[in-house]
Amino acid sequence: MPPSNEANQIDLFNLAEVATPTPAVDFDAIPTSAAVPIPPGTYETLEPIVTHCNQCHRCRLGETRTHAVVGRGNPKAPIMVVGEGPGQNEDETGLPFVGRAGQLLTKILESVRLGDDDIYVTNIVKCRPPGNRTPEADELAACRPYLIEQIRLVDPKIILLTGASAVRGLTGDKRGITKIRGQWIEWEGRLCMPVLHPAYLLRNPSREQGSPKWLMWQDIQLVRQKLDEIRSS
Repeated sequence: MPPSNEANQIDLFNLAEVATPTPAVDFDAIPTSAAVPIPPGTYETLEPIVTHCNQCHRCRLGETRTHAVVGRGNPKAPIMVVGEGPGQNEDETGLPFVGRAGQLLTKILESVRLGDDDIYVTNIVKCRPPGNRTPEADELAACRPYLIEQIRLVDPKIILLTGASAVRGLTGDKRGITKIRGQWIEWEGRLCMPVLHPAYLLRNPSREQGSPKWLMWQDIQLVRQKLDEIRSS
């Protein structure tokens, strides 16, 4: 005798019961503790990331910030620039790379015809480390999920990692920046280019061959060439 419709309904009900549900994200708890996960797909747009970062206390940096420095630029830019952390000017304005290092970065990008439409700028940590010190490992880890979501939403073709902390915080690579700058790194299916931080270039103004500024010129040309290749393919 064939099973009744009622039996079929019971079977379907039981199957639904044993299916493993997707854990819900406690959205309101995200800024309160680094123990709260931020799974991929948590944010639908960049705006709530800004809100959460300005409320955030996932690490100690939230205790001393004036503003979280989340990002600026084209939200669908082909190139994302990731810095090490905000400085004083950035902390005061809430915008990344607006001080002397940021002005130099803009000139470097413009030298290879990269403008506002091509770039989205952010930092590996969103709050200023006291005294502009290097971000510590737990601070990098606490802030990294915000960056991962920014990368997913902007979906850049190339990620420009300025300085060792940016490289370490995103990829986990602990090599010195002078050893890996100018070399393409593939991370999660994306092309990353480690470069010297503009602040380092300000401290080393020579333009002679082999100098930091000369090396940056070589590296940024590689980025421009790669973007042209991607666009033409």
